[in-house]
Amino acid sequence: MTERPEGMEQSAAWPAEVTDTPAVSEETTMDVPTYVYALGRVEPRFPSLELEKEFAQATGRAEELAGLTDGEALQSVLSERANRYLVRRLCWVFTIEGLETYILQPHDPADFDLLVEAVRPAPRPTDVDVVIGLRGPIAPPEVCNGLMIPIVGFEQLYSFDVNSLIESLERPDDVEEDRWETVSEELFYRIIQIADNAGATDEHRALNYLAVRDPLIYERAAKCFGENYRLSGVEARPSRLSGTRRIVDVVFSFTHRETGVADKYFVRVDVSGEFPFLVTVLSPYYER
Repeated sequence: MTERPEGMEQSAAWPAEVTDTPAVSEETTMDVPTYVYALGRVEPRFPSLELEKEFAQATGRAEELAGLTDGEALQSVLSERANRYLVRRLCWVFTIEGLETYILQPHDPADFDLLVEAVRPAPRPTDVDVVIGLRGPIAPPEVCNGLMIPIVGFEQLYSFDVNSLIESLERPDDVEEDRWETVSEELFYRIIQIADNAGATDEHRALNYLAVRDPLIYERAAKCFGENYRLSGVEARPSRLSGTRRIVDVVFSFTHRETGVADKYFVRVDVSGEFPFLVTVLSPYYER
C-alpha cells in the first residue's frame, strides 16, 4: 500500500484475553441486514473445470510471461482488459485466518478492478484485505465448485500490508521508531486473531474498524508499554448510549507489571450502518 487507507485519521501490545459480549442486537428476521467489516485475504478460485481450462488457454495466448512466477503470471493475465470475462466468472473467496469465510461479489461491476488489484504478484504474510459490505445467502454449490459459504456484496475493498499501515500512523515523539513498529504490529495482529472474528457481529466490526482506522489505540498502547504496563484485555460490549443506534464500547485494559493496578481506556464506535464511525475518541474508563 502506498497510501493511507481511506478514512485513516492522524493520531500495541498483546492482550492476555479478549472478551466478547452478546451482540448489540440479535438479527432474528430476514429484514435486518447483516453488515460485514472483515479483515482477511482475497483469493481467486476456478468454479469449474471448463473455466480453469479457458484460463490456461488465455495464459497460453499471453505475451511476455517468461520468467514470471505463477502469482505474477496470474495477476498479469487477469489485469488484461481482454480477459475481463474471466474475472467476472471467477469465484472470489475471502479467507480469514486461512478459513474460507465469504464469496465476494461487487455491487458495482466496475469494482471487479478492486478484486484484481487484491491479487498480489508476490503475496506476503503481512498482506491484508479489508472488505466492507452486506452479507447475503449461502452460495449454492454451482457458484464456487461446491463451496457453500455466505455471499458478501461489497461496497468497498482495499488492500495494504501491515508495514504500510504502521508507517501511515503518526508516531508519538516520545516513542522510539523500532518500539513503535513492534508494539503497533503486535496490537494489530492480536485484534485480527480474535477467535471467530468473521467481521459480521457488531463487536467484531467495531474491533476491525479500530484496527485500521483509529491510530489513538496504538499510541495509547505504546505509552503504556513504556510505563511498564501490559495490555491485559480488550472487551467489546453494547454501550449504554445505544438506543435508536447501535453503539459499541471497546475497552482496553492495561495492567502494571509490578503493582498489578489496572488502567482502562475506551472508545465508542457506531455500527448502526454499513460504515462504522467513531462516536468518542479514546478516553480513560471508570467502572460504575
